[in-house]
Amino acid sequence: MTQPLQPLPVKGLSVRGFAADSPARPVFVALGVMLIVAWVLFAFDGGQFFSESNIVGIQQRSAALGIVAVGQTLAILAGSLDLSVAFLMSLSSLVAAETMAEYGVLPAIGAVLVVSALTGLVNGIAITKLKVHAFIATLGVALIIKGILEYRYDGPAGRVPESFQHLGYDRVGPVPVSALLWLAIAAAAWFLLRRTPLGYRIYAVGGGPEVARLSGVRTDRVIVATHVLCSLTAGAAGLLLAARLGAGAPTVGTDGGYDLESIAAVVLGGTALAGGKGGVAGTVGGVLLLAVLDSAFNQLEIDSFAKDVVRGVVLVAALAIYARRRSAR
Repeated sequence: MTQPLQPLPVKGLSVRGFAADSPARPVFVALGVMLIVAWVLFAFDGGQFFSESNIVGIQQRSAALGIVAVGQTLAILAGSLDLSVAFLMSLSSLVAAETMAEYGVLPAIGAVLVVSALTGLVNGIAITKLKVHAFIATLGVALIIKGILEYRYDGPAGRVPESFQHLGYDRVGPVPVSALLWLAIAAAAWFLLRRTPLGYRIYAVGGGPEVARLSGVRTDRVIVATHVLCSLTAGAAGLLLAARLGAGAPTVGTDGGYDLESIAAVVLGGTALAGGKGGVAGTVGGVLLLAVLDSAFNQLEIDSFAKDVVRGVVLVAALAIYARRRSAR
């Protein structure tokens, strides 16, 4: 007689079984090679690539992208993605600046977190309950936010108090406060993925949603949770951008291309777009690699169109390398 299916002990699943961080190694090798090449190149050229000001600049420029890329990592690991993060960052910067001007910093942070969480909840429900593909669902939400921004704003709005602007520019030694915030969020996400039942379930759902469901995992809740967390990181990045600008701006997220850039950083870090494999450590390496490339291009005064071409080549090459490694296994 056939035995009924029994739920697997998902709580005890080993993240190592999903190759959580092993795909991150190539991006750190590439980052090391890039730094060596930059050192040799600028040593002969007389550039200041490794000057303190440039190193600090790299950290500051990569912080906002790094924060939102951490959230994007969670969504992609669960087999989803989020294209609304750039517009949500713009909206968050405006909500923060306008609320700070009227009510102060703490209410503004609370308002941003509420707006971000609700946006992630809408994304998650559209994907799980309405059965809309993640690409279409999050793109639709992005267009809704875009319409709101274009209807209500035609330029910067609100005002960020000087005390909050320290978040964007202050340093602890050679390390910007914004980089420390990124590090804290990345460490929290790493802990969630490696040391909590939700982290195990994220890998399980991304690796095989049907198997995870038959094992007792509530897959819909996991996907909704990852989208809420992803939107919260976008909101945090929007707060950081507002601190830098001293105001909110309706295009600050889209001008930076944070939606596609965050996905590119995650992919460069070795996280599989299909979900189930990868981790936050690789994403950190991917963000730093993009930041180092940008800094080198700026030092060499390379045209912005050429930057995009090189970035595309790097991304395709990274995907090809990861594909060959998987085939070899």
